[in-house]
Amino acid sequence: MKMKYFLLMFVLGVCSCQKEGSQTDARPEEVDVYVAGWEGNVAKYWKNGLPVVLTDGTKPAGAESITIVGSDVYAAGSEYNGSVWVAKYWKNGQATVLTDGIKDTYARSIAVAGNNVYVAGEEHNGSANTAKYWKNGQAIALTDGTKDAWALSIAVMGSDVFVAGAEYNGSIYVAKYWKNGQAIALASGNRSNGANSIAIVGTDVYVGGDEYTGGSVFIAKYWKNGQAIALSDGTMDASTVSIAVVGNDVYAAGHEKNGSGNYVAKYWKNGQAVALTDGTKEAYAISIAVVGSDVYVAGYENNGSVDVAKYWKNGIPVILSDASIYSSQAYSVFLAKK
Repeated sequence: MKMKYFLLMFVLGVCSCQKEGSQTDARPEEVDVYVAGWEGNVAKYWKNGLPVVLTDGTKPAGAESITIVGSDVYAAGSEYNGSVWVAKYWKNGQATVLTDGIKDTYARSIAVAGNNVYVAGEEHNGSANTAKYWKNGQAIALTDGTKDAWALSIAVMGSDVFVAGAEYNGSIYVAKYWKNGQAIALASGNRSNGANSIAIVGTDVYVGGDEYTGGSVFIAKYWKNGQAIALSDGTMDASTVSIAVVGNDVYAAGHEKNGSGNYVAKYWKNGQAVALTDGTKEAYAISIAVVGSDVYVAGYENNGSVDVAKYWKNGIPVILSDASIYSSQAYSVFLAKK
């Protein structure tokens, strides 16, 4: 099953809205641009292009999600402790560990509502991954751990907690989201699906993901209130990793393979694709946020030797790493009003 597990890949030297549904704002305003990710072994975020480190680099780590509340900066991710991965989040650079460090556990997405901090992710129980989220550090399991499952995106609306992901049913992976712990399947039949991102607008639930068609091809798609809308035609492998909604406009960020075999970073606005890279090198769009008429997309592009974290504003790239030595990747973008 194709899932957004880019973070794990950097352990192998290679190295995902915004997984929690991508923050959006229809007002044209001056904003600070926050982007979470990693460079080398270091989890970090960039504020307007300037790096802020979250870990010391002695062990591999990465930040996969970021959100801002007032003057507080929250980032979620994982750090290797020498034997397993440990889920955690950072508030203004101070780490809060979410697990006991005995089993591999990953934090994928963070949301803050009032005084409550919600983090979605999964924990490996020795044979399968259990999808779960933490509220103020207390774990809430979404699956029973008998079959593989993932929780990749979280959003909170009032007292309701929405988490998007997928669960294996014994033969295929089924895209789903959980509302207050109750699972709602988004797909059926004999094709594997995955849900990577969730956004809530009023009573409407938007989920971005993909569907397997056979061979090595997935269709990029999203679901609105359970109804699937395809974004790619299935001739080339593609995926929706992040979704954002502004008014009547639906934005989805992801990537699609071209005829040369390279992934092209792109986003779709109301189903119309906008390419962010020229396809000569591998590139991935992981997170999208919109303010007014400005579209920000975070991701990374390979420069021929290493991956380079960047974001695109209205298609213009902003490089976040010098890429002189280490690979870097950007996973989450958030726009904060100045």
